[in-house]
Amino acid sequence: MTDLEKSFGVSERRACEVLCIGRSTHRYRRRADYQAALRMRIKEIAAVRVRYGYKRIHVLLQREGWGVNHKQVYRIYCEEGLNLGRKRPRKRPSENFRVARQEARSINDCWSMDFASDSFFNGRRFRVLTVVDIFSRECLGIEVDQGIKGDDVVNMLDSIKSFRGAPRVIRCDNGPEFVSKVLDQWAYENKVTVDFSRPGKPTDNAFAESFIGSFRDECLNTNWFLSLEDARDKIEAWRMDYNEYRPHSSLDYKTPRDFAGSGLFEAGKLTV
Repeated sequence: MTDLEKSFGVSERRACEVLCIGRSTHRYRRRADYQAALRMRIKEIAAVRVRYGYKRIHVLLQREGWGVNHKQVYRIYCEEGLNLGRKRPRKRPSENFRVARQEARSINDCWSMDFASDSFFNGRRFRVLTVVDIFSRECLGIEVDQGIKGDDVVNMLDSIKSFRGAPRVIRCDNGPEFVSKVLDQWAYENKVTVDFSRPGKPTDNAFAESFIGSFRDECLNTNWFLSLEDARDKIEAWRMDYNEYRPHSSLDYKTPRDFAGSGLFEAGKLTV
């Protein structure tokens, strides 16, 4: 454009008219992205916290001292293609509970148990038993072993009971470890109701299914396990991170540990 102006002695306006180019386009100069550091940090968090949406990332950025609002984080989150896919199944009348389950209203009101499995680097399998408090969302314990029986389930519940107390209700599926006589005796002695899911209805224990999904995406699928001890160490580190660092949307983006110690549930200030 400058050569055209010099060669024919015309103004910038005339040269732009001849070439059908807007003057603002001709004068545009690329500016460096002043949000490059923020953009990089958002991508780093999303790469490590694969299940985090923009709201959780915004909470973590605020903890780190970034002075950004959620709309700014959302814009960068979308521009970088970090959006989580949301597959919402269609509801059917047959999926409704025959008897509506009462929601957990306090800590130790209702726990949830479920199993997951994974493999070591050499292909050998191991199992994982998780116990979660549905009200506070705290992961109370994770047992890792190559084989877990009914006695192991009871031992883990006794271990949690020693520092937490016993729950009113425990929700679980109909696996052989959960329908064993030893667990039935433990529940009777501790006055605990075991609420079994209906066969073929994993939605009866939906919170456990959701927790296992997060556990698999954030821990099992992102780690390489060399041995049983290595798996226990890495899974326990994730459990502590889940309880003490991971913001939870249903807890007003508090961590489970902060929510359990905040006392908000006592006055019914937070709907769960």
